[in-house]
Amino acid sequence: MAHLAAEHVVDHIAGLGEAPSCGDTDALEICRRLQEPPPEEGASFESLLEPYFSDWVHRTIGTAGPGYLAYVPGGGVYPAALADFIADATNRYTGVWAAAPVLVQLEANVLEWIRQWMAFPETTEGLLTTGGSMATFTAIVCARERHLGAEIRKGVIYVSSQTHHCVAKAARLAGIHPDRIRSLPVDEFFRMEIDALKEAVNQDRQSGLTPFLVVSSAGTTNTGAVDPLDGVADFAEREGLWHHCDAAYGGFFHMVDEFRPLLSGLSRADSLALDPHKGLFLPYGTGALLVSDGSALRDAHAATAGYLPPRAEDGFYDPSQVGPELSRDYRGLRVWLTIKLYGTARLRAAVAEKRCLALHAAGRLEKSPHIHLVAPPQLSLFAFHCTWPEATLEEENRATRDLVDRVTGRGRVMISGCDLDGRYLARVCVLSFRTRTAQMENAIADIEAEAESLAQQRSEA
Repeated sequence: MAHLAAEHVVDHIAGLGEAPSCGDTDALEICRRLQEPPPEEGASFESLLEPYFSDWVHRTIGTAGPGYLAYVPGGGVYPAALADFIADATNRYTGVWAAAPVLVQLEANVLEWIRQWMAFPETTEGLLTTGGSMATFTAIVCARERHLGAEIRKGVIYVSSQTHHCVAKAARLAGIHPDRIRSLPVDEFFRMEIDALKEAVNQDRQSGLTPFLVVSSAGTTNTGAVDPLDGVADFAEREGLWHHCDAAYGGFFHMVDEFRPLLSGLSRADSLALDPHKGLFLPYGTGALLVSDGSALRDAHAATAGYLPPRAEDGFYDPSQVGPELSRDYRGLRVWLTIKLYGTARLRAAVAEKRCLALHAAGRLEKSPHIHLVAPPQLSLFAFHCTWPEATLEEENRATRDLVDRVTGRGRVMISGCDLDGRYLARVCVLSFRTRTAQMENAIADIEAEAESLAQQRSEA
């Protein structure tokens, strides 16, 4: 079975370069046909694998392919898949330190490496999560426990209009109602306005509420904007607020020394959400959280029971004592094996290449007469829309939507779009390790060709 599965997987990966960037996801009828009661009898392994690899996996967005420039790519390096196979096959329990101390230590090593890359203090403790959403939820719980205690209803959170929607969801799960979340305006480059933050905090304090948390972004989903992290950190320190930085997309650019000024202030946050399944090219389901004062993480999550083994000694990572899970998969091995196999220098170079590719593409498209970039790329993501003389907003929105569909429909690359204050934008995000110069040249050519065609059609209409 292992050999058969590996053959299918290797063949699949070998074909990614030629596969469409987005498969046929209009599969409602197939999904209906797949609905079935529990099977009474088993089937052969080969018969179960065959439709998955020959049909089902192709009816998806091609997130692992080199032409995937939509949303925020990851790619999923192959050694990480082998690590998951090993972890699942050996099936050791790593929820508590005492059950597998050496295996848990490998995960602790990973968190320490990430801490150093992010220049967080030695007092930091962290946690590997399923993604940025769970990392954010855990951080909000820490902030709530540290600043609010039992007075949860008075607590207020501050975000920008571009903050990822998972923050509002995580806040609700943590007991912070939507009417206690303040969405602040952004500047012309879609970055949080510090003056608006100051005014909102003052107003809430005057109303008898308790401002306790501000969330900044190190790379927003819509446009890749990086908030003024130093400015947020200064204000949070002065006003006694917890500063959480959402660096799920952009955090790993901090690994690259010459990029650190782009993220100045990131290392001053009280907590940091990261997605190794983005910036470290790992499979989906790999998130991370760092908390600069590790005691806050333990205070919020430490618990035990009579049937559990003793906690780890001080100074050792014990997953159950710093996060909400007790049963969990061994997600640390995929990160450890990947970093050990490739080394930091190679990973750093791959991250740096993605920003260079994005800057190259943005620079070329900016010169196109029918493309307007709404802001220069700060990391490896940029947004733009179609335009032509005397075009209305409605016409540009319609053309930009068509552009996204047409470019993706060509099959070579996939781009995505977003609604932003009544304006529809196309997005290009470069972060897959498989994306190289050839794919970016394809993207530039396809975007320019379709933008020219759409502009000509609209101007003739």
